[in-house]
Amino acid sequence: MRDNIPLLCIVVPCYNEEEVLPQSSNILASTVQDLVSKGKVSSDSRIIFVDDGSRDSTWSIISSLHESNRVFTGIKLAHNEGHQRALYAGLMDALDRGCDISVSIDADLQDDVSVIEEMVDKYVAGAEIVYGVRNNRDTDTGFKRNTAQAYYRLMNKLGAEVVYNSADFRLMSSRTLKALAQYREANLFLRGMVPSLGFKSDEVYYARKERMAGESKYPLSKMLALAAEGITSFSIEPMHVMTTVGVVALFVALIMLIYTIVSCATGNAVAGWGSLMVSIWLVGGLVITSLGVTGEYVGKAYLETKQRPRYIVDVELD
Repeated sequence: MRDNIPLLCIVVPCYNEEEVLPQSSNILASTVQDLVSKGKVSSDSRIIFVDDGSRDSTWSIISSLHESNRVFTGIKLAHNEGHQRALYAGLMDALDRGCDISVSIDADLQDDVSVIEEMVDKYVAGAEIVYGVRNNRDTDTGFKRNTAQAYYRLMNKLGAEVVYNSADFRLMSSRTLKALAQYREANLFLRGMVPSLGFKSDEVYYARKERMAGESKYPLSKMLALAAEGITSFSIEPMHVMTTVGVVALFVALIMLIYTIVSCATGNAVAGWGSLMVSIWLVGGLVITSLGVTGEYVGKAYLETKQRPRYIVDVELD
């Protein structure tokens, strides 16, 4: 059990969230105030908005919130860096501000803020990381539900430690943030990086809600990109798979060679035209796919060697 009252920072990455910020900011402020009144978090606790290069009035709203209530603060990134980098920037800002614990949550508040209190309780009880885990996917379409579950299973089979049905709604202690800051890769996949830290963790369960307003900033294309990022960042298993497929293709080619020889010997060489074309397309497709998989890893290595900053802060509120 921990004796001190922790300083809480709620980190909220934002990209074109002008429609939801007025509502979500009120809910978050009420949540912090409730925790302060119960003596569970410090009265100096803050809500950190991270504007990820929004093109609407998101930053203006954040600035206005900061002026009206000092529980709100924020940073504005100079360029749209993507959700994972924006979230990481917010977590590092929370660490710099001396927060004992940080809770990351998306601006649409589909994740249930009411379980933040339970997260804090589990931290006080000794957990360094507390994951928010969905206990159902009733708000998802059937396609998204099935693909998400298949993705979590695939990631675990490929060797990545990903908490099933957990995204980026989690509590992290300052100790774990300091450890996370030691990870220097440019390709960030926090859903895999955080479990790899290895600290004592716990889970809270909640039902995901419908988005309050606006449109999702994670369409299918971005979801697929994030999935590919996670797989290639934490496993080289796809390269092993392509090697295995290549060996199988060699056996197929050997069988087709035997078939061709037999066809020629029996005077039915024309009949092998179809199988020959299939073989060409098969091998060609395998070669191109293998080059693509290899290229993904080469590209990531190229980005890492540049050692460019993962984000640049344009404006920071006090």
